[in-house]
Order: sequence, then structure tokens, then C-alpha cells
Amino acid sequence: MDRKYWLSARCALAISGGALGALMLGGCVMGTDGMAPVAPASAPTSAPANTSVVESPEALANRMADAYIRLTLEAGSHEGDYVDAYYGPAEWRTAANAHPRSPAELAVAARALIAEIDAALATRAFAGPPATGSQRARLIALRGMLHAADTRLQMLGGRQYRFADEATGLFATNPTLEPLSHYDRVLAGLDHLVPGEGPLAARVDAFYDRYTIPPDKVRTVLEAAIGECRRRTMAHMRLPEGESFTLELVTNKPWSGYNYYQGNFHSLIQVNTDLPIRISRAVDLGCHEGYPGHHVLNMMIEQNLVRTRHWQEFTVNPLYSPQSVIAEGSANYGIDLAFPGEEKLAFERDVLYPLAGLDPASAEDFARVSAATDALGGARLTIAKMYLDGEISRERAIELSQHYLLLSPARAEQSMGFTDHYRSYVLNYGWGRDLVHRAVEAGDADAATRWARMQRILSEPTFPADLVAMEARAARR
Repeated sequence: MDRKYWLSARCALAISGGALGALMLGGCVMGTDGMAPVAPASAPTSAPANTSVVESPEALANRMADAYIRLTLEAGSHEGDYVDAYYGPAEWRTAANAHPRSPAELAVAARALIAEIDAALATRAFAGPPATGSQRARLIALRGMLHAADTRLQMLGGRQYRFADEATGLFATNPTLEPLSHYDRVLAGLDHLVPGEGPLAARVDAFYDRYTIPPDKVRTVLEAAIGECRRRTMAHMRLPEGESFTLELVTNKPWSGYNYYQGNFHSLIQVNTDLPIRISRAVDLGCHEGYPGHHVLNMMIEQNLVRTRHWQEFTVNPLYSPQSVIAEGSANYGIDLAFPGEEKLAFERDVLYPLAGLDPASAEDFARVSAATDALGGARLTIAKMYLDGEISRERAIELSQHYLLLSPARAEQSMGFTDHYRSYVLNYGWGRDLVHRAVEAGDADAATRWARMQRILSEPTFPADLVAMEARAARR
């Protein structure tokens, strides 16, 4: 969401040679001052002004892009979270808010655009595989985003989906879920790691509380962590000159961290301090929200797609679309990419623990427990599916979250609040990370190859199916 990093941390659309989706995270509304010019096509509707004139592939794609942007902005007038980011012409958003079509009308319009794209893709002008940078690849990405829009607009109109169908419709993927019993052995191992009296969840929560960053040191620790994430990313990726971010500490939010990409290679990163922040969250937030996570992804999209190719559809990002799988998944995987092996532990122990006033000698104990609890992350999706499909009550979902995710009552309530608000979006964190991880590391890739693959994922329209294909190609080599 541009993007939220939550506490714990194949089914795909395919057309003629594979699925390609859109990647762009977050941003607040802003003008285009200082940006490379991105001239929008003038036609606000999907129909050519003169059907006797044969459109070039680029002209048709531009027209589809314009219609998609306007449709997305109008949908945003019906749901506050729908448009996660927009930094195109401000007057387009003003016009969309002034006279929006209804969700039902917008869903019909989305399907009409999909039909027109399908017809175009069947012509000789768009023949061939969806090569990088081609107008065919662009149309396929637009089609995928419009399909997600159709699904979400129908939901706004009252249609209800089961978890698997919602995930497929919105995110072009359906996660593989384990039964909750799968995680019992992980809990048994943690019972030995954190011995004592009382429920395991309470013991683990008390253990973690010993690693809370004092409130007056939170900013210092976070800035140090983000700085190191940036340094490590810049060692492998060339970032745009003048890129920057602003860090704010906020309260009363349903998420723990958020990146508002504002265009011109600048982000506003907000960290929620409603609940105590533990030491491991510093690097996690620094990578996920910043480097090589959402901030870097958005800069790559703006630089490569918006400024260079003038694909203006990437100036808008709907929250519910296949791009969110890639965005959240790459941001979560970015932690392991930037800090492979024991390097995260070493940096936390040698730098962050002293800054936070914590005992560095206890860092390894914390890392062992954290690794074990991370193995429980998949249980969150299983619980969310059971709850959203009506198999269990909200109260039971909170109980299961406390038991299987080892959350305190307050954190379990916050977790369920997120699921209530964002529904199947929760799959994008853990499942998305797994997809990106397998694609980037396939074939025993070395560090240089991993970073190169990551940069490609961040710089091109990518769907979950593309990650699966990338993994398969690498495994065959």
C-alpha cells in the first residue's frame, strides 16, 4: 500500500506468451513540477476520435492508458484507499472527483476496455511475444490491471468473493496455504527456546519486550538502519541523482509503516508508534519502506517507465492490483537481499543495539527466537482465509492469532483490524515474498545475479506469473 509492512513478517492471468503486470508503489497527489514531461493523450474515452484512421500501436496503448487512469481516479472517489498513489496531472484527479461514474458503470467500462485490448492483441500490429518495452507488453499489463479493477469495483457494488477467488481477481495469484496444524511443530520448538510458566504467546511477548527501542531513541535507530539499507543498495544499484526521503513518526494508524511516494524521486516514510517498536523492526522497515523496497521500486518505475518510455499509466497506482504482490513481496525479500546470512544480526548487534541502549550480548538469543517465529508467518494467511470465508468468528480469529502468531492481545487486535480493512491484501507480504525469493535466488544465483534480477523486477511491469516463469528459466540453466 505504498506500502504497509505488517507485523510478521497459481493462478495468474496469461495472454499469448505470459502475463505482465504493473509495478508502482505509493505516492500522494502532486503536480508534475520538476518531472520529465509526460504528455497525456488528449482523448478521455476509449473510443478513437476517427475510426477511419488506423491507430499506431503506441497511440492505441496511450489511449488505453488514459482511459485506465481516468477510470482508476474515478474509482478512488468511491473508496478512500483505492488510489494508493498518483502524481500525474492534478486536473485529471479534480475532474474525476467532480463527476465520477458509479462503481457499476466503471466495472462495465473496465470490461469494455479489456475487450478492446483483447481485440488489439489479436491483430498483426501487436503480434509476437511481449518483449521488454513493447506496446504488446504494455497492453497486457494494462489488461491485468483492468481485470483487478473490475473485480474490486464489483466488490464495491456489494459482490462477495471467497478468499481464493478474491485473491485471483485482485492480485492474479492464489497462495498455497498450510493447515494450522502444520505450525504446531514450530510452536513446540519455540516452547523450548522460551521456557517458563504461562502461555507461550505471553512468554514470547515478554521476551520480545526486552528488545524494545526506547521512545527517545527510535528516530536515531531508524535513521541508522535506513542509512545502512541505502548504503548496501547503492553498492549494487544505481539510484537517481537527488533521490531522498523524509521520515515521520506517527500514531493512530492501522499499519506499522507506510511509504508515500511523492514523485521526483522523493518519498515520505511514516512509522507508526502506537505499539512499542522492537529492535529488529528497524532494519525491516528500512529495507521494506526504503532501500531496496518501496522507495527504490517507485524510483525505478518513475525513471524507466514514466520518464523514459512515457507510459503515463504508471503515474497512478491502485491499491488492489497484481502490482501489490510484487511491491510488498520485493520489499519483504529486500531485507534478505541487503542483509544475507548473518549480516543483519551483525549490524544490529554492533550498531543498533548500542544506539538503542540494549545489550549486544543478547542479540543472538533474539535472532534465534525471531527466526523461529518468522516460520509461523504463513499461519496468518490461513487464519485470514478462514475468517474472511466465514469459517470462524472474529473472536476466534483473534484467539488463533494469539496462539499461532504468538501475538499479545493488543497486537492480535491490530492484526485483525488490518484484515478487516484490507481483506486478502494480507497475502502480498508473505506469499509475495516467497514468489520473489524463489525467482531471484533460483539456480543458486550469486550476489551479483540476485541484485540484477531484483533490479529487473523493480524496473519492468511484472505479474506473479512472470516470477514463476523467471524461477523456471533459472532452474533450467
